[in-house]
Amino acid sequence: MKEFASEIERLAEKVLDLLCENLGLEQGYLKRAFAGSRGPTFGTKDDQVSGLQLLKDGAWVDVPPMRHAIVVNIGDQLEVITNGRYKSVMHRVLTRPDGNRMSIASFYNPGADAIIFPAPALVGAADAAERNEGEEGTAVYPRFVFEDYMNLYVRHKFEAKEPRFKAMKADAAPIATA
Repeated sequence: MKEFASEIERLAEKVLDLLCENLGLEQGYLKRAFAGSRGPTFGTKDDQVSGLQLLKDGAWVDVPPMRHAIVVNIGDQLEVITNGRYKSVMHRVLTRPDGNRMSIASFYNPGADAIIFPAPALVGAADAAERNEGEEGTAVYPRFVFEDYMNLYVRHKFEAKEPRFKAMKADAAPIATA
């Protein structure tokens, strides 16, 4: 099991490196953003039977199981770090009468004390113009400590994410980063 967990962690870090490359961020930026003082955390789930659905334009859409494939859901933290270039997606899993469903999900989460905020390289005029959002050069999301966000998340996880981001902004006190 330790070897499996180690390989899942390596895969998650490889995905983060590919996201960095796609975003034009320096290699390792996202891994460092997730670090905190004790490093990132992850737990484990996969699927062979349908049941995963994503919310798109107000409707639930089935994600068919794909042989030899991995489904990657971007979490709220990556939405914040990418300043909205990548969006986290509300999803759910349904039970199906056509078979047993087994999941081995892995969550690559920031360390509890990691400070999450938009990457400075992604808070620029070109970024704002590309997305037609926000003012030129502004961060669309607040800066927050991951554990504080999770404390809010567990109380409101089945609700829209936007109010959670607004709540983090409203509760924001200066965060010591030194």
